[in-house]
Amino acid sequence: MENRTAIESFLRYCAVERRLSENTIQAYTCDLADFEAWRAASTLTGEISTETLKTYLDVMVAERKLAPATVRRRIACLRAFFRRAAEMSEVPDPFSNWRLRLPKRKRLPRALSRGEVVSLLTHTRGTHVGPDGVEGQLATAIRLMVATGVRVGELCKLRVDDISPDGASLRVHGKGSRDRVAYIADLAFRAELQALVALRRRTDGTNGALFINRSGARLKPQSIRTKLRHVAEAAGLARRVTPHMLRHTAATLLIETGVDIRIVQRLLGHSSIATTEIYTHVSDHTLRSTLERANILQTLAIQ
Repeated sequence: MENRTAIESFLRYCAVERRLSENTIQAYTCDLADFEAWRAASTLTGEISTETLKTYLDVMVAERKLAPATVRRRIACLRAFFRRAAEMSEVPDPFSNWRLRLPKRKRLPRALSRGEVVSLLTHTRGTHVGPDGVEGQLATAIRLMVATGVRVGELCKLRVDDISPDGASLRVHGKGSRDRVAYIADLAFRAELQALVALRRRTDGTNGALFINRSGARLKPQSIRTKLRHVAEAAGLARRVTPHMLRHTAATLLIETGVDIRIVQRLLGHSSIATTEIYTHVSDHTLRSTLERANILQTLAIQ
């Protein structure tokens, strides 16, 4: 099987059978296109050896000097691709006898401080959804991401019937076809969600998207990213704010408030507790204020 044909088959498998997210499919597409460009497009999948992959790895690291995260992602993509190709075509898997160990940099999540969150929410206060159901809905979207930690892709997939009648819970369609339920504790925000749902039902029925653009179509993640960046700049936030930072912020604030890590894991939809453990880091501000309250030397002082 030619490489190009095998790639198209693999991407269909990821989209249809594995039900991977649009972002993951797009990343896989780019990674495999890079590998295909490095090799001849007509190269047969079964002819790619372990040495070929080792050479490609060396080119990415030594010659192109790609970021470690990019190298890890591309190797992981190729590993999944060749495993699938071996299953479907009975071609040898070049990764089968290669025990590759790439260093993994453990980075702390980029979360907003409490002050930044307050500034962002304060700036959007009073900009709730208007009569047309479009203007001001970004405020609701931001509140929802901060309150529940939903991914931007999950946010855009929300439909009217995913919101409970009382606005207290919502069904989130997560990665890998794993649905979960998120809960809204704030009574005022519940009412805001109920109002948005009522508006959507009057115009689109029960199966319409919760967040829409001016054409009435489902709002796209990129649109949310652009709008959020502009709102954050208008609110005076110095750094570039992304939807995923709001997800990190939700998790970090919950951990710092004392919520059990397994509750946070369930809320975020992590399949492994190891993924959630990154949020157990303590911010410098929290560490300093906690130590000041403890004041160990004072407790040891001789009376």
